[in-house]
Order: sequence, then C-alpha cells, then structure tokens
Amino acid sequence: MRQFTRRATLGLVATGVAGAVIGRPTPAGARPAPPVDLPPLGHEFLWGVGGSGFQSEGHTPDSHQRRLFTDRTALARFPDCVDFYTRYATDIALAADLGVGVYRISIEWARLQPRPGEWDEAGFEFYDRVLDAMTAHGIRPMLTLDHWVYPVWIAERGGWGDPGIVDAWLGNARKVVDRYARRDPLWITVANPGGYIKFEARDTLSAADIPAMALRLADAHNAIYDHIHQVQPGAQVTMSINDGAATIEDATESLILDQVVDRLDFVGLGTYLSFSLDTLPQLAEHALVDPQELSSPLAHAVQPESMYYALHYCARRFPGKPVYVVDNGIAAWNGWREDGYSRSDHLRDTVYWLQCARADGIDVSGYTYWSLTDSFEWGSYDLRFGLYTVDVATDPTLTRKPTDAVAAYRVITASGGVPGNYRPTRPPAACSFVDIPSSCTDPVTVPH
Repeated sequence: MRQFTRRATLGLVATGVAGAVIGRPTPAGARPAPPVDLPPLGHEFLWGVGGSGFQSEGHTPDSHQRRLFTDRTALARFPDCVDFYTRYATDIALAADLGVGVYRISIEWARLQPRPGEWDEAGFEFYDRVLDAMTAHGIRPMLTLDHWVYPVWIAERGGWGDPGIVDAWLGNARKVVDRYARRDPLWITVANPGGYIKFEARDTLSAADIPAMALRLADAHNAIYDHIHQVQPGAQVTMSINDGAATIEDATESLILDQVVDRLDFVGLGTYLSFSLDTLPQLAEHALVDPQELSSPLAHAVQPESMYYALHYCARRFPGKPVYVVDNGIAAWNGWREDGYSRSDHLRDTVYWLQCARADGIDVSGYTYWSLTDSFEWGSYDLRFGLYTVDVATDPTLTRKPTDAVAAYRVITASGGVPGNYRPTRPPAACSFVDIPSSCTDPVTVPH
C-alpha cells in the first residue's frame, strides 16, 4: 500500500475542500428561517433499518471479501458474524417492533452463484424465507444488488478490472430481479460506488483501472435499471451515494453520477462523516498520524446538521427527484464514544434536521437507520453501529441487547419525528463541508 507523506496528506485534505466547492450547485435565495414549531414528517414517510449480507449473515460463501478479511481480522475467529442467516426471523420481528416499514438487506451474489453458470437454489430459498418474514410483518424490502461483494471466481478474473464483469454481474442481477420483483421492493443497484471504488483500489484494483470500474458500475446500473422497470412497472430504483464533502467518495462518485442521473427514480443518500472549519484541526491531526484514518468514522466529530446540508445539496444536484436517506447512523467503539454523544441523542438530533429540511420544501421520503444490529464493520466487531448491540467476541449466544436508541426510535416512528418544540443537543458547526459555500455564507440556525 502506498504511503503518504505529511505534505501529501495535507494536500489531499486541501484538494478535497477545494473540490467540494468547485462544481457544486449554488443555492438560490436566502435560507428559510427555521420553524419554531417543527411539523412532523407525516404518515407517508418511510422509516426503516438496514444491514448487509457479508457484514451480518454469517455462514459466509466464498467471496473476494471473505478471502481478504479471513486471515487478518476477527472474521477468522467469528465467521458467523451476528448470524442473521439463522436469526433473521427474530431480527425482522425486532424491526417490526420498532414501527418501521422498510428493511434494507443485500442479496449476496456469492451465495447465489458459487461458480460460473452454476446457481445454488438453497441460496435463493434463504432469501425467499427472509422476504416471507418481512411480508408477514408488513415490512417492505429494500434490496441492494451489490454491497461490495462478489464471488471469488469473479476476483480470479480480475474483479472490476475485467471487461467481462458487467455481463457476469447482470446475469446474477437479472435472476434476482426476476425472482423478487413481485414483492415490490425498493432497489439499490450499487451501494456507495465511491466507497466501493476506493476499497477495490486499496485491495484489488490497479490505479489505471479506477476510471474503467466507474464506467462499468454505471453501465451495470443503467442496464439493470431498465430490466427492473420492464418486470416491475412503477419500481423505485437508485444507486446510493455518500455525501461527505472533501472525501474521496464524493470526488469519485462524480465520475459516475452524470452517467446514471437519468436512471435514478430517487436519490439514495448515505451520510455519516462530518467535516467543518471547527473540526478541521482534528481531521488534520488524524491524517498526519495515519492517513488511513481519514476513512474511519471515529476520526471525525459528529455533526448531525450535516444531514440537513446533505439533503439540500441533493435537492440541487438532482432537481425534481425525491431523496431517501438509505443509511445513516453513528459509530461507537464497543458502545463507547469519547465525546459522550449517545445513540439516542444522535438519532433525535438527526431526525430534527430531517424535519427542518422537509419544512424547507425538500422532498425527503424516507430514513433507514444503519444498522438494526451491530455487525462486521471495517474489519472489526468492536466498531458498533447497531440499535441492538451484539457482543460477538464475548457472548456465544449473540443476544441482541437494546441500546438507548431503541426506545427513541419507537417514539419517532409512532410520532412521525421529534416533537415540534425539540431542539438539538448540539449546536450547528461553522462551515460544514457537506455543502459549501452555502453553509458558510448562509448557515443554518436553531430557534431559541
């Protein structure tokens, strides 16, 4: 892996900040005053939870991710993860108890097609059972076709560096769509392509192949979008994006978005990392110690108002398209955060800013919390995102233990948001890089 000098690292940070400004749509007019009495999101708003196959299912089929992680991480000692594979019914029941109407999962290609031309019916039957359980609880599935995992035989051909991968990818994706379109799912073709490209470049892809991967992801999305609409009229399909200005993802996704914008029924937004003038010294400190920390969700201060800015940016970047927050949450190290920010406060603060954006006229249609349970994140079981925590390393029963955010989310889904007089526990930071320059020239405020 290429090492970065301190000068190069600071250059990357500066370049990212500049890139966040150049080419971003400029807002028209002054920002609306924040409402003193915040209206709820309404009964039509969709609340959800999410997870992905490789990170939560366990009983993992052979894939390039399994081979990358097995030898060097906790996956070797705890290969069944949180065992969604056998506990899916319980987890879906927990989701239903939260009052959510959407559950996001990924359909693992490696589980369905272990070898070229060979399909494993048992893999399909597993997902049949999962979707049956969702139906029984009145939950609509949100299906991700590619959450950064592919069969090992694809890796042996060169992964996304192989020109033939699009045809192979579509062969699997069409089978999935044909089988599950009747269940009327929401579709995500590719999760966060910027992050996908970054991790492929780190582990399996040459620098010269990065532009080719971006174009192949766009080709795959466009082709399967058309197929989905052929077999599921009225389908809602997206390629999810990550909006965290000054990040590699944001810059890389710009290579893709213009190629797929006409085939996005809604904007699938994921947002986690927060940057601002207030947090730039902290970011630079982490970058100088270890440039890889730029990607860690624990390396950055959490600014819940970044959700508000991200929604406004998406509304300008994709005019006329509704925005659905397909993943958002907060990381903790074994349940602990140095800043003391609780999961429940972060959830309520985030929903407050969702409601503010909706009050401004932003067409935000849904919110999916990442994730229902803790899972295998960033090569570790110590990094926790779950509404329910699972101590994989110390609890052989894999008991789902509710965090303080479980009760908070129940109240939110039942009420359509936080109360009208709610105020965030954290004030907005100065100049959020999620949406500059408008966050600097016209920052959001909170009523007294």
